[in-house]
Amino acid sequence: MSAIPIRLRGETLPMTTELLEKYNVQGPRYTSYPTAPEWTDSSPTDCEAACARTNAKGSPVSVYVHLPFCDEQCWFCGCFVKVVPKPDRRGDSREEIEPYLADVHREIDILASHIDRAREIKQVHWGGGTPTYLTPKQADRLAQHLLETFRPAVDAEVSVEVDPRVTTPEHLAVLKNRGFNRVSMGVQDFDPEVQELVNRIQPFGMTKALVEAARALGYASVNLDMIYGLPGQKRAGFEKSVEDIISLQPDRVAMYSYAHVPWLKRPQRVLAAHLPEGTEKFAIFVSGIERFTAAGYTYIGMDHFALPHDEIVKAQKDRTLYRNFQGYTTHAGCDLYGIGVSAIGSIDDMYVQNTKDYAAYHQATEKGRFSTVKGHRLTGADFLRRDVITRLLCHCVIDKRAIERAYSLRSFDETFASAAARLPEFVADGMVELTPDEIRVTTLGRIFIRNVAMLFDAYLEQKAPDAPKIFSRTL
Repeated sequence: MSAIPIRLRGETLPMTTELLEKYNVQGPRYTSYPTAPEWTDSSPTDCEAACARTNAKGSPVSVYVHLPFCDEQCWFCGCFVKVVPKPDRRGDSREEIEPYLADVHREIDILASHIDRAREIKQVHWGGGTPTYLTPKQADRLAQHLLETFRPAVDAEVSVEVDPRVTTPEHLAVLKNRGFNRVSMGVQDFDPEVQELVNRIQPFGMTKALVEAARALGYASVNLDMIYGLPGQKRAGFEKSVEDIISLQPDRVAMYSYAHVPWLKRPQRVLAAHLPEGTEKFAIFVSGIERFTAAGYTYIGMDHFALPHDEIVKAQKDRTLYRNFQGYTTHAGCDLYGIGVSAIGSIDDMYVQNTKDYAAYHQATEKGRFSTVKGHRLTGADFLRRDVITRLLCHCVIDKRAIERAYSLRSFDETFASAAARLPEFVADGMVELTPDEIRVTTLGRIFIRNVAMLFDAYLEQKAPDAPKIFSRTL
């Protein structure tokens, strides 16, 4: 048995190569439960009915807009994107995407007709793709329409994902003027060799300049995203990138594991360079954790870090942190409405997803209808298990008695008998601590928290051992 030295929060963690091999298995990231592969065919009528049900409850609203365009393909990317090279970065003519933007504008109005206007708007998010692929004028027009239709609350989070390679201070100024207050920037890795291999050339100075521009404009929060496990990545180079990130003092950092799923994402098939795996990839990940925590960042769990002043740190302490399709959020209890091709929503007791077909999306918006093609209506058992998994991922503890009270269970351990039978193994491996009333994830368990959550996933239990590969590995 070979020990892997990890020191976090002043303690040395009992990690070995054998444990890494045991727990580094395929598993969901749990931005939803059940996960998307379990969803089935759905229809616009299903989405309309879900909107009507939740209007009656008056729950707060979160709106996501998917802007899928990029001017070149990053080979590691797993997002739903459309590559349309920019003919002239200086020009304002974006004729090739104007038809799509017209559809998005129509869907904003369609959605508005199905939402009770008295409901509070707590969150707005633009993702992609590259939202700032739009010209500043296009972004301004879309932001005006969206934010005048769905007027965010005073304390709402209004955020945008940007690519520093194509984003200008003018983009940031236009969005800030419209009410955006949070910006998230993709970095991945600053190592020039890694950037070359994944087709994303983004020097540190370029990112630094955009971070400084966002700060100068008064954005309340700046977040940076990294990826570990990329082709050609080595621990020393990644550590240098982490130090560069720390020097920029982002409020939050997401350090995602590269999900190598070439059977699902065709662009990844060109990645012929060496991919760090196993102990090598884990060492890269651990070096990031050690450096971020030593620099004063709080390790939220899984792949997120935040400075102590950030609201997600407080939310984790208060046990109000939540997780949805955008990752960790402080806005639990919102209904999420997705706008744009492939966009996903979580409305009342229903997950819904728009079509990925641009022609079908256009036809639906022209007819004044949602373009829903997939979805899932949650059962009582789904709600229960989703709550347990969410509490684990967000708070790293399960209060058994609280779950019993919330769902009128006679016994938590009887309801989750399969998980209860396996938990002692996780205790022996140093992942969790058990008491009669609690399941508490250890510091080591935070690294493998997806594995702990998988114990409570009834859909995974039903899968045959030889089922087709769906998920990436947990590390």
